[in-house]
Amino acid sequence: MITQEFAKLWWKLSKDLRTHMETELAPTLTEGQLKVLELLMYSGKEKMKPSDFIDHLDTTPAAITTLLDRMEKSELIARERDEKDRRIVWVLVTGKGRHECERGIAIREQFLQSYLSRISSHNQQLLVYLLGKVANA
Repeated sequence: MITQEFAKLWWKLSKDLRTHMETELAPTLTEGQLKVLELLMYSGKEKMKPSDFIDHLDTTPAAITTLLDRMEKSELIARERDEKDRRIVWVLVTGKGRHECERGIAIREQFLQSYLSRISSHNQQLLVYLLGKVANA
């Protein structure tokens, strides 16, 4: 059945990527931390509230707080209170965070390129197009 074959291949690709990223990002970064840094650097906003990450990380507010605590301790992000409303906390990427984000993206790009290079440029574009259709993006 096509759905079983798709599930099998999807699982393998996902597992390979997760394993590679976990190994290569360690010990200074995790995939979740990379996602936060990417959101901060490429969302078009220079700073975000912790609650802004909820929709992107598919986790609980408590888990996001723990993630941000670890990232702040590792100096990947900084937190600052809003000047006008002290209840609001802003999350900003640090210089170290920028460097680690760029490193993480390069690791992911290299891994994905090694997989995509197995097929022609035309088929790469077709694959991305079809995955976009499947993902409804």
